[in-house]
Amino acid sequence: MATSEATAVKAVSAKTVAGGSALVFVLMVGTSSFFADWTYEGGRSIVGPFLQILGSSAAWVGIAAGAGEFLGYALRFVSGYFADRTHAYWKITIGGYVVQLFAMPALAFVGQWQLAILLWFVERIGKAVKNPPRDAMLSYATKELGRGWGYGLHEAMDQAGAFAGPLLMAGALALRANGGLDSVADYQWAFSLLFIPATICVAMLVVARVKFPSPHELESKTPKASIQGLDRRFWLYTLASGLIAAGYADFALMAFHFHATDVVPDQWIPVLFSVGIGTDIVVALIGGRLFDRIGFPILLATFGASAVFAPFVFFGALPLVIAGMVLWGIGRAAQDSIIKAALVDLIPHERRAYGFGVFSLAFGIFWFIGSAAMGVLYDQGVALVVAFSLVTSIVALPVFWIAKRAPAPA
Repeated sequence: MATSEATAVKAVSAKTVAGGSALVFVLMVGTSSFFADWTYEGGRSIVGPFLQILGSSAAWVGIAAGAGEFLGYALRFVSGYFADRTHAYWKITIGGYVVQLFAMPALAFVGQWQLAILLWFVERIGKAVKNPPRDAMLSYATKELGRGWGYGLHEAMDQAGAFAGPLLMAGALALRANGGLDSVADYQWAFSLLFIPATICVAMLVVARVKFPSPHELESKTPKASIQGLDRRFWLYTLASGLIAAGYADFALMAFHFHATDVVPDQWIPVLFSVGIGTDIVVALIGGRLFDRIGFPILLATFGASAVFAPFVFFGALPLVIAGMVLWGIGRAAQDSIIKAALVDLIPHERRAYGFGVFSLAFGIFWFIGSAAMGVLYDQGVALVVAFSLVTSIVALPVFWIAKRAPAPA
């Protein structure tokens, strides 16, 4: 009796230590993500108006947004495959961060829209390289913390940086707004400020690498998932998420619209982005906790709410635009945290980075098709963009339901 009690105490103690280490790991990775999102989301919040000033059309903005996201998701398949094959999770992650982080600040040296789009692509490639191994490492930590809470906490820290970045850009542009903001130099100056958080992020990653050289050791038990491959539930979730991606307008296109219709002065456009990001932070934290307790209904509720953002954003005056950005932020939180929590235990432990890569490849294909279509449709009429977004987003909801009801493999 005494022996069994001692064994139980040791097991509880080991789990407590593992949970504490997992929390520290998530917080360290989350801090690096804070500065990373500060960098590239700050840049993305003003890249739409910047491209317009450089002479780009709405069609090219939409195509560029879609193609960039396609690269950013499709190449994750390759990155995830090599991460699982080589187990070089940290090396691949840090390399991807470096490429991604310094692409946006480099826009400070660009004066042609074609080159700006090229750097936008480079930034997406960097994201593609680092995300699967990083998400795989996080998945090991979330086993003890709770899938929803672990990914939700990371997403909240990540998006806190995405909230700060656009505000920095808004402040930077406001300082230059006396003579108007049609000068390329004003935007280039704002982009140059992003070198600061980019450098801090790389330093944080190095510290995390030193403290946690083998993050897979944080997961005390192998999740219950088929070792044979990716089952039907995984593919149905992927299809539903892809439909959401197709109808989810990139902020670059929305910023292009805000600039073209004078919804707000240019220096306030990044603040609208921050409204969506602020919503993302709150929903990621609350939604993550609720997902661990309730499960699937939280995923369905968040995507259901975000499905109707487009009419508010593209048809509304400023108050409705703000409401639309809140709905857009709800969808962003669901994409970046809740859907990952739902997917983790559908992917075999030994193929975790690969599974995230496969999911991202499909997500990127849908995103490219949707973003390119919405960019072309925008030049024909805003109503067509809204209709496309509504239909694809709403059709995704019953597919999620079918995925939930699909039987698990034996």
